[in-house]
Amino acid sequence: MDKKVAIKELSLLKGHTKNMRLAAEEWKNPWQTLIAIILSARTRDEKTIEIAKKLFEKYPNAGDLANADIDNVKKIIRPVNYYNNKSRHIIHCSKKIIEEYNGKVPHNENELLKLSGVGRKTMNVFLSEMGKDAIGVDTHVAYISQRFGWTANSNQEKIERDLKNLFPQRYWRSLNAALVRFGKSHISKKSQNKLIDEIKKEAGG
Repeated sequence: MDKKVAIKELSLLKGHTKNMRLAAEEWKNPWQTLIAIILSARTRDEKTIEIAKKLFEKYPNAGDLANADIDNVKKIIRPVNYYNNKSRHIIHCSKKIIEEYNGKVPHNENELLKLSGVGRKTMNVFLSEMGKDAIGVDTHVAYISQRFGWTANSNQEKIERDLKNLFPQRYWRSLNAALVRFGKSHISKKSQNKLIDEIKKEAGG
């Protein structure tokens, strides 16, 4: 895959994307950002943002959520998918942040992956929100990257590796948000594929 073509495709893709707030964005502190990303797995960003706001009104910091009653947390986050597991994750995650990291979310890959509910995608999305050069690979990123021919892999880590090899580092932080917004702007695969084919043709890919 030609790097210049891929960069042009990414630029053109952004022109077919609606401006919308994603679940990871614009929270007051890193802990809120991380919890919102955990809640967002397999859940629409609009719903995640709504529920995260209610959660943070009740539990405004990691210490409050660490000591929360799990049944009360479940009642608040019930509208998000997998709320039972996520309730346990966000409470345990908050406890570990308080007990082992003095209330501050670590910005180190290995330490983040030790937190309950944090996998590689969540870790990378969080780090990119914190200004680090990272690529969070979710279903949108995987599918769209495959359709453009940026990767031939389906494994999350291999897709991440392929994208890092293809795109210069200055593009890494923007990739997840750009592809997620594109996927959310054009929900049907038919619409996505049609636009991707048009973009590929225009970019010379």
